[in-house]
Amino acid sequence: MTLYLRHYWKDERLSFTSSTNKSMTFDGRLVKKIWVPDVFFVHSKRSFIHDTTTVNIMLRVFPDGHVLYSLRVTVTAACNMDFSRFPLDTQSCSLELESYAYTDEDLMLYWKSGDESLSTDDRISLSQFLIQKFHTTSRLAFYSSTGWYNRLYINFTLRRHIFFFLLQTYFPATLMVMLSWVSFWIDRRAVPARVSLGITTVLTMSTIITGVNASMPRVSYIKAVDIYLWVSFVFVFLSVLEYAAVNYLSTAQDRRERKMRDEMREMARSQSLPCTCGMSQTRTMLLDGTYSEADTNSLAGYTSGTMGPEEDMDMPRDMMTEKQPPGEHTVVHLSASSESTTTKKKGIRALNIIQNTHTIDKYSRMLFPGSYILFNIIYWCSYCLGA
Repeated sequence: MTLYLRHYWKDERLSFTSSTNKSMTFDGRLVKKIWVPDVFFVHSKRSFIHDTTTVNIMLRVFPDGHVLYSLRVTVTAACNMDFSRFPLDTQSCSLELESYAYTDEDLMLYWKSGDESLSTDDRISLSQFLIQKFHTTSRLAFYSSTGWYNRLYINFTLRRHIFFFLLQTYFPATLMVMLSWVSFWIDRRAVPARVSLGITTVLTMSTIITGVNASMPRVSYIKAVDIYLWVSFVFVFLSVLEYAAVNYLSTAQDRRERKMRDEMREMARSQSLPCTCGMSQTRTMLLDGTYSEADTNSLAGYTSGTMGPEEDMDMPRDMMTEKQPPGEHTVVHLSASSESTTTKKKGIRALNIIQNTHTIDKYSRMLFPGSYILFNIIYWCSYCLGA
């Protein structure tokens, strides 16, 4: 920060007689020959007086002994910032001035006109912050070894510009989350496409998180940008896990269907059950609801011969449901289970979503975007309205 620091005091030893009552102005060479306040900047890391083309010091003495001492200084001072709301944060920083040698009994420091003592250039702008307001205060500072000192404060309220972080952090993270949802519309059998898309989005989110943390101070608490990025990372990671679940359930379902077809084929061979192979028209009846259409259609894989008239005549009369036209037969599946039909139907409905992998993708298409939109509403309302 570069500023013009002006001191006012009265030293009667410097008074002089003037018929025109005009002041006298001197450069920095006279400063070494008179008394000047020994003001320094507390918590300053680096500060210096400009010396181009000469030392930027001006001393003006009035006839009654009043003195104006002005110098151009650049100060780099420390500011304790709270990054818990970064980058939606507002910081309060202060520049502190104090006498180095004189206590409050020897020297009293105060602002000449209060807040009006501060004036800034309207063209001043910071790359990351907007100066909302500034004001002055003063109080005593105590040192156990030397005593009490007057200390002056210049307090600044800085609000961080958010647009840069929207472009560099929030928008890319949001796009990566939306890109991970594309896998829900890709066929579950396209394993390379869905896996590569999921891994790419996960690695991209990891790169964004690493880049943001590399440019930030290493603090031990969670920042607002960390919450957004890690929640976005969780959404991307869950989309990968969703396909892992879909692929596993699809494989398990195919394995169960193959096993069921093999068991029914063996049962048909051992019990000489009629087969639907070669029938011109086949109708299937479900007596208790425990067999799905996939189970009944699995009979199409049997290689047994067609049922002739003799086999048709040997069937019990109570199993014949109706008189069938020539060439049309009805296959009746009987259940030997003692459980009630209602209980089994409820169990089948409960497992329908898990067994039908298309349903998992269908619900994910609505659940993932809806949850992420809800998170964004809560996030931006909490931090923007809270500020």
